[in-house]
Amino acid sequence: MSSIEIKNFANADEVNEPNNARVESVNVGGQRVMRLHLQPGWKWSEDIKPGVGTDSCQASHCGVMVQGSICVRHDDGSEGTYGAGDAYAIAPGHDAWVVGD
Repeated sequence: MSSIEIKNFANADEVNEPNNARVESVNVGGQRVMRLHLQPGWKWSEDIKPGVGTDSCQASHCGVMVQGSICVRHDDGSEGTYGAGDAYAIAPGHDAWVVGD
């Protein structure tokens, strides 16, 4: 038997507003899906790190960038920038920041 589950971010299950960001989450199909609005000047190591207490982001991320650009630098020094229209997968152990305005 098939199942269809649809949720809309207008009725997010959870909304958080850390410094320079708005994070909306919905739970669908046993997965947590997030929509992030990151402001110019947002940087994980400055805006999120103080609240989580790790040296780098220890979460993995998979998504699609709708607008803007983000630069990611892994703990090993590898770096990449992704922007509008890019699908991405990021392994744990990284910092990230908004590029431009």
